[in-house]
Amino acid sequence: MSILSFEALCLEDDNRPSLTQHKDWEDESDKDLESDENEENNKEMTIAEVYIQACKLVGVVPVSYFIRNLDSPTMSLIHHGLGPLGCKALSIALVTDMQIKTLELGDNHIQAKGAKYLAEMLKANFTIQNLDLSNNCLKSAGAEHMAKLLLENISIKSMGLSGNGFTDEDAKYFADALSINARINELDLSHNEFCVKGGEHLGQLLANNEGLEVLNLCWNHLRMKGAVALCAGLKVNTMLKHLDLSWNGFGNEGALAMGEALKFNNTLVHLNLSNNRLTNEGVSMLCRGLEFNDTLRVLLLAYNSLTVEGALSLVNVVKNTPKTALEEINICNVLVNQNFVHLLELTCQGHPSLDVQYGGVGGFIAKKPPKRIDPMKVIQDFLDQRKLRLWDFFRNIDKDGTMRVPVADFRRAVQQSSIPLDRYQIEDLIGRLDRDRTGIVDYRGLADTRKQMMKDHRRQLRKVESRQKKEKQKSDRILKTFQKAVEAVTPRSSMVMSSGGAKEESSGLQLFSATPLSSWHHIVMSNSCRYSATNLSNEHIHLPMIGGTSPYRPTSSPAMRCYSQPNLLLESPCFTPGKSFSAQAIRSDPEMSRSKFNPSAEGLTRSRPAFIDKSPGGKPKVKKVKKKKIKKLTDKVSKIPK
Repeated sequence: MSILSFEALCLEDDNRPSLTQHKDWEDESDKDLESDENEENNKEMTIAEVYIQACKLVGVVPVSYFIRNLDSPTMSLIHHGLGPLGCKALSIALVTDMQIKTLELGDNHIQAKGAKYLAEMLKANFTIQNLDLSNNCLKSAGAEHMAKLLLENISIKSMGLSGNGFTDEDAKYFADALSINARINELDLSHNEFCVKGGEHLGQLLANNEGLEVLNLCWNHLRMKGAVALCAGLKVNTMLKHLDLSWNGFGNEGALAMGEALKFNNTLVHLNLSNNRLTNEGVSMLCRGLEFNDTLRVLLLAYNSLTVEGALSLVNVVKNTPKTALEEINICNVLVNQNFVHLLELTCQGHPSLDVQYGGVGGFIAKKPPKRIDPMKVIQDFLDQRKLRLWDFFRNIDKDGTMRVPVADFRRAVQQSSIPLDRYQIEDLIGRLDRDRTGIVDYRGLADTRKQMMKDHRRQLRKVESRQKKEKQKSDRILKTFQKAVEAVTPRSSMVMSSGGAKEESSGLQLFSATPLSSWHHIVMSNSCRYSATNLSNEHIHLPMIGGTSPYRPTSSPAMRCYSQPNLLLESPCFTPGKSFSAQAIRSDPEMSRSKFNPSAEGLTRSRPAFIDKSPGGKPKVKKVKKKKIKKLTDKVSKIPK
């Protein structure tokens, strides 16, 4: 190709080219323009050509849908049967793509190899923001590749990994990766196999992650300790807004832990607990947390074992909590009664945005049968008050004294008497005294009713007390487990106490971003602490000089003011504001306050509050106590008159 130079265009008139030469130049320039257009067309078709060549290389059939929709920002290749090799060809083509932002590859059986190819591609492609790899049989190896991807990619904002057979150990990969990656804000891990250990790792994920806003964990096995550990992480989480825990079998144990978490979580907006085996007792435990929560707007409790009692508890919480933000409650399978409807109308007057979805009005679940007193006990009490015997009462109809009378006579005698029995109780009594349906009532069974009733009553009381005791022990165990889980998932940004001089990290002092501490929430301390202070409320404790540099001085940093211990350091005479110090394992543990302080442990000494002399250059004077011999002490003691 010949190129016209700037000098050739600037020639004089006599040196101008002829017309034939000019035509030749025009023809050449037209050919150059056509070649440039062809090059531009080739550039536009580069990704498609690369994809076709990659398919030939790996030996798969190209997907025509991918070639036709290269200019679209959303590439949906669900149910295309790509497999690992098809995913490899696709990854080769997408390395330099700048158009596709959403890539959907669900149900393609790409396995762990395909996930590895995608991870390699996404190290170079920073255009894709939404990735869906649901139902691809990734297993543990694929989970590891996805975790490495989350550590290296900076553009992915949402990821769908539903139905990939992830187990408890795989949850640790995501917990470690998302403790560093704060850019992803939506994660779908539903339809997997996370159990107890998985719940612990996911709780750690919630405690450490600072960017995740939507988390889907439905259709897993998060129950018992796994559910408690997950709720412990939710307690200290500060970003999550949407949490789906449906179809997990949380049970009342998980409801208790969730109630404790909702007391302190102030970011969650949407919570789905449908199909989680919750009962009325579990809902009442959940309501204890809703009384203190002012951010949750949507609560889904559909298809749990609830009755009208649980529905009334939920509406009463909204009615009695002015600061509540609840706008939607879904209990669509619960049949309610007129009392619930009336209470809901009264509640909606104070909370007009409230919408409660229930199953309907009426039914056996909604109508609770009235509790009736045992008719035998009613008759015995009636006879005892009047000091009568059974035969005295029935002698008008039982003249032979056999204590056997016809059913009709017995019914008539009871109805005409002043015994407070209704029709249902009389029929129940007749059925119990005439079990064989002979038409004759043998009222001798009423003779031993008093003793039997007392035995039954005592047995029932023992059962109730035993059940209450077991429930209390169970609740205490759950709370202890929740406490240990909270300590285990304490965020890494929390303040760590260590012995030594005043030191701060290069990034500055990091504050504990969790909610205020409760009586069972303690910050995990370092085991390398040399000194410990248990109770600062009575005496001022001075630590010895470390390294001979500077004495122990308290600080006014805001990180120390987040503890629930009283700020007694401001009252200390050696307090100087503006100077930093290193705290020596100060904890807000209420159990530590009851333990005795050992003055001889690790060189710790007690001193008076006003120990430092204010005179310039003066040093504190220490009185020397002379040692006395044991003999002199014994002589003095013997001389003392008794």
